[in-house]
Amino acid sequence: MSDQASGSVAPSAPTGYAVVLPPGWARIPLRQGTDEALQEILFTHLERVPEGVPRDKAIHYRLEVRRQVEKAVRSARKNGGLDLYVPVQPRGGILMAASFVIAERHMPLENPLQTAGEVVGQLMAQEWARGEARKVQVGSNPALRWERRVAADPDRNVEVASCRVEYLIPAENDVSRWISIAFSTPGDGNLESEFTAVLVDLFDAVVSTFRWSYE
Repeated sequence: MSDQASGSVAPSAPTGYAVVLPPGWARIPLRQGTDEALQEILFTHLERVPEGVPRDKAIHYRLEVRRQVEKAVRSARKNGGLDLYVPVQPRGGILMAASFVIAERHMPLENPLQTAGEVVGQLMAQEWARGEARKVQVGSNPALRWERRVAADPDRNVEVASCRVEYLIPAENDVSRWISIAFSTPGDGNLESEFTAVLVDLFDAVVSTFRWSYE
């Protein structure tokens, strides 16, 4: 018996997402409203500056932060980003050097009736994933998570070494659509330090709150 005949409604694909941010973080939309969000960061969120920044240097500090965020915006847009998330308030007297980008990915499938778990399993078997990716659960969704260290490489415009973590999450009821959540931080300069590990744990906690939303 068809869904129509039985009176039931086929589940709809998600139209958006939600995450719970840590205190002091802000969202920058990348497709519209970007300039307004940058202005909000500059004149509202950054009214407090880290300890050690002289008052007469505060505006220069804010402008430098905006320059760095604008650079991150350009990079995120090139990679199909939907939203960029950055810390905008100092914690413990410092402003963390970290960010994450949420982007939409489309994945052509040979069999559109595959389940999300089956697609994740296929990705795990691919060469790029071996020894690097692992299967995890994000809410009710099977997902992939991988973590790696990226060395500084000025020739490739990589100014500092960073720890990078990425999740790949299939959309509910439409496994050709995926969300990528990619995090990057130089930590405290030591990618194996406890401080860097704490930042990674913070990002993992944010991802654990990810949920699809529906109209």
